[in-house]
Amino acid sequence: MAIDAGLRKITLAVTALLFSYSVDAQVSAILGEWKTVDDSSGEIRSLVRIYKDSTDGLYYGKIVKLYKYADAVCDKCEDGNKDKPVLGMIIISGMKAEDKMLKGGTILDPENGKKYYSSIGIDNKSGKLAVRGSLDKRGLFGRNQYWIK
Repeated sequence: MAIDAGLRKITLAVTALLFSYSVDAQVSAILGEWKTVDDSSGEIRSLVRIYKDSTDGLYYGKIVKLYKYADAVCDKCEDGNKDKPVLGMIIISGMKAEDKMLKGGTILDPENGKKYYSSIGIDNKSGKLAVRGSLDKRGLFGRNQYWIK
């Protein structure tokens, strides 16, 4: 019986390790550059680089290219981004890897200056990045946007 208990512990440890690698692989797929798409026109608006910060271990997203209005400023922002250039602005902040997704942070819409609770993951059907901005932490009252690699 002692052998069975030991074998069970090893099996559980290996399963947990494999699961953690699977979660890391999903989150790794989120990292990189993604094109944002205008909901109404379908036009590419910007290129956002999603990365993990080495100092705090959290995930962020920064606008690295604007396809139109390269000199746009966030005139409706109310915090430190007020009247700052949108190009180079960090719009995704404080995200944590959880359940194959990024959760627990916020996303800024530079067009209206508002911050929303956010969750980010890969849409299994399309391979696009599903970015959800919501008014509540649970994500019930919000909407999705789909970004392309």
